[in-house]
Amino acid sequence: MKKLLFIAGCLLLTASVALAQKYAIIDTRYILDKMPEYGQAQKQLDGIAADWQKDIEAKQLVLDKMYKDFDAEQVMLSDDLKKKRQDQLFLKEKELRDLQRQRFGFEGDLFKKRQELIKPIQDKVFNAVQKISVQRAYDFVLDKSEGITIIFADPKLDKSEDVLKELGVKN
Repeated sequence: MKKLLFIAGCLLLTASVALAQKYAIIDTRYILDKMPEYGQAQKQLDGIAADWQKDIEAKQLVLDKMYKDFDAEQVMLSDDLKKKRQDQLFLKEKELRDLQRQRFGFEGDLFKKRQELIKPIQDKVFNAVQKISVQRAYDFVLDKSEGITIIFADPKLDKSEDVLKELGVKN
């Protein structure tokens, strides 16, 4: 009987502690979409990407024409000339792939431009969330826009140092 009361008391205490935490849920995508400067930055980014894409498509058309011409003339070319044209085609194709990677690849020009234009706006939102979280004493704030992620957590809830201490890891 005492065990049952003890367990019930522990459950009640745990439930009350869990309910005592204050949290909030936000949708950063919705917030960003409502910000005029985000819309302007996104339009600018889309325009830059479209220009780069047009440039790449124009180069692709030139390369396609070169391949078509080579296929038509290949029968009449000597082995040396054929090899030279194939090397030119290979070089042009490589240049095109490099340009695509430079513009749109991982950490390419588009990524850098997005960081330049969008990140300051995201930082502004993050700072506003942090300010509201501290003012209203939220323990943590969840973002529902792209899956549930914690966007703010009260530092006193972070028990990383305790885990490191338990593992015997020195700072």
